[in-house]
Amino acid sequence: MGNSLLSIDWDYFISLDNQNGSSCIENERTINDLWYKRYFQLKAQGKDIQERYELSNEVDNFWREMKEIFEFDSHIHVYVSDSHALSYKIAHEFNCDDVYLFDAHSDLGYGGLPSLDFELNCANWLGKLLKNNEVDEAHIVYGPYTAEKPEYFKQMNKRFHIEYPKLNDLQPKEKISAIHICRSGAWTPPWLDEKFAEFIQKMGIPYTVVDCQLRKWNPSDLTYADQVQYLIE
Repeated sequence: MGNSLLSIDWDYFISLDNQNGSSCIENERTINDLWYKRYFQLKAQGKDIQERYELSNEVDNFWREMKEIFEFDSHIHVYVSDSHALSYKIAHEFNCDDVYLFDAHSDLGYGGLPSLDFELNCANWLGKLLKNNEVDEAHIVYGPYTAEKPEYFKQMNKRFHIEYPKLNDLQPKEKISAIHICRSGAWTPPWLDEKFAEFIQKMGIPYTVVDCQLRKWNPSDLTYADQVQYLIE
């Protein structure tokens, strides 16, 4: 039996106000500043941005279910990062044959097979693993709030071994050699970062953090000048 990667995107659990976006840009502006900009834009309309996002109650029992479905290797390696693109490197390093992805997005690449010729990014890492024969299979479990459908990826589905199982369809006791948990801060709001940290702790396994600091969400403490700066950026 080969090695398997369990890759989890935090946005799997979140109703995403901007989930139809397919941007692969991840930087300080998209991870932090744009959230303040959206906050102030909606506040000017009398709306609260925090009411536009919901955290699924699936998060509470997720690790219990994972440990019932999968067998975690006794020497399992666990990584936490902001960008999901790290999954490509993890799958390569541990010679994984397949990937089990829990996500609101497929990360197969958006724009058909030509998108796999782009540089590695958070939107195409899984497609590139398949194209480059780094892994043989991909099993994509969509989150409860996803707007995507498997038929959106007809070219990839025809060319590669890709399955879209429901949680109950997964084969029991598949052995997991590595786990990657990514926050995807450009898509997931900073006020849920503490919940993200709790989610990781509930896993109960030591982990390595790669470039993923908790964000401080404090719009009420910003000055008027700060607000203006965020709005014009």
